[in-house]
Amino acid sequence: FGGGRIGLMGVMADATMAAGGEVIGVIPNFLDEIEVAHQGLTELHLVSDMHERKQLMYSLSDGFCALPGGLGTLEELFEAATWTQLGLHEGGRYKPVVLLDEDGFWKPLAGFFEQIIELGFVKPDKAKIIQRAGSIDEALELLYPSSS
Repeated sequence: FGGGRIGLMGVMADATMAAGGEVIGVIPNFLDEIEVAHQGLTELHLVSDMHERKQLMYSLSDGFCALPGGLGTLEELFEAATWTQLGLHEGGRYKPVVLLDEDGFWKPLAGFFEQIIELGFVKPDKAKIIQRAGSIDEALELLYPSSS
């Protein structure tokens, strides 16, 4: 994750650590310098810039789950999806991109996805690159499909 201690990122990291989970953060030096980095993580990687941050995050990740957020969330979401579309993840590996949408936050964006597919800007076979989940359990199933 982005490595921050503030906002939703920090809350998620704290909750995961409190539940005994592992949290790996990746944050650029300039954010660490203004004391935004979360120091209580399993691992914290300091990198030179946002591009290196995303590249390392993508490399370390099995998939991506976006919670409600702002421009940074959207930028990372679209880049992760684009890397999947272009086969840029290690060895062209498919990495799921999931929108956690319990309260409908992502509904307008889902409508936009439908529109760009209908207009031919995205091929229909790429429609499932970004999926919506109505619950945490559904998001986990999309990220880690059961073998049954």
